[in-house]
Amino acid sequence: MRISRRRRAAATTAALVTSALALTACGSSGGAGGSDSASGKVEGRVTFQTWNLKANFKKYFEGVIADFENKYPDAEVRWVDQPAEGYPEKLSADAAGGTLPDVVNVSPDLAYPLAKAGLALDLEKTAGKYRGEYLDGAWESHRMPGMTGVYAFPWYLNTGPMFYNKELFTKAGLDPERPPTSYDQLFKDAVTMARKSDRKIAMLAGTPSIEDFGRYGVRLMNARGTEFTFNEPKGVELLKHYKELYTAGALDSQALTAQAESAGRKFQQQSVAMNPGSALDLENFKKEAPGLYRHIGITDAVNNTGKANMYVQGLMVNAQSKVKPAAVAFAHFVTGKKNQMAFAKEVTIFPSTKGSLDDPYFTKEDGTDATRVRVASAKSLKTAVNYTPVLLSDQMKTVLRNAVAKAVQGKQSPRAALDGAVAECNRLLKTA
Repeated sequence: MRISRRRRAAATTAALVTSALALTACGSSGGAGGSDSASGKVEGRVTFQTWNLKANFKKYFEGVIADFENKYPDAEVRWVDQPAEGYPEKLSADAAGGTLPDVVNVSPDLAYPLAKAGLALDLEKTAGKYRGEYLDGAWESHRMPGMTGVYAFPWYLNTGPMFYNKELFTKAGLDPERPPTSYDQLFKDAVTMARKSDRKIAMLAGTPSIEDFGRYGVRLMNARGTEFTFNEPKGVELLKHYKELYTAGALDSQALTAQAESAGRKFQQQSVAMNPGSALDLENFKKEAPGLYRHIGITDAVNNTGKANMYVQGLMVNAQSKVKPAAVAFAHFVTGKKNQMAFAKEVTIFPSTKGSLDDPYFTKEDGTDATRVRVASAKSLKTAVNYTPVLLSDQMKTVLRNAVAKAVQGKQSPRAALDGAVAECNRLLKTA
């Protein structure tokens, strides 16, 4: 599984949430391995679990482990790598069976039920001295709703820039060097694009996701993490705008059912003027659509908050580990600036450590497609946040997507559609 697709792999997180929450009574309670303290000698055997990384990065991780063991001669690391398929269920089974590894690769949504069950070590309490080494948004990404503390070291990050077609902007009378940066400007430019092209060119190929609501400035959940709130007036306002875009032809005619792949094809065919993407997409444009490639612009995804969206992976320490000092030391070692920087040069990801994104590797272009996207993405990640609530399951995402479709088509008012979606998501939240 490509790292950039990792966020799609937790499709069965709901099963993990249900089973792990049942383990709350089994959480850390002191005794051997039960103390929250991470102080003490770094010694013992640490089991380290990653998520489908061994096939492509075996040499890198073996080097990191060897360096750690050289630094701490009394410690040993056993590395296990789980396949992408069934990873949430594997975590759930290990949690239920008391065989959860000492250090575990998680995304925030996978960390939540384990933290709720008392199986994830609160790093703010036990390793807070390291907090200043990481980007604020990355550290905060593993803070769990309704709980105090942070439950994983931030590891590698990703985000995607927005591609736009400068030629289509020019033909519509829009400044190709000034793509929209706010939603108000996006809506205005989108209507202009549709009008000037006689509805043949749409600005966008998809309807808003939960990330768009977040970037628009909508409060997605209450502070306690007990209720979704994306039906607040600002959320209704966003959906009204998208309904207007759809009516004006500023959204692609297939936007209601579009997937990322189909939206990409529309952009490549130059019937859509803006679309999110990655360095891989840019390389494909060069090979498959040279006419488009000549006119590609790269910008940040539109937002009203001044903060891009961040996808983040972390390393969680098992609260019941019998080698906590070594486990915390190893998780911190892997996520330290040196090792994150080395990993970023192995694959298209970005370090979560402060200062790393100022390295010339992330700030200077060399004329290649990879650096064009890397520099643009790195710049936005410095202040990025993870907008997707950790409690939003795939089932809830479907509920929201269906509600958005009804509102955009005029089958329900934006207010009624979002009220219904919030009610259903809150019902699912209570039954999880």
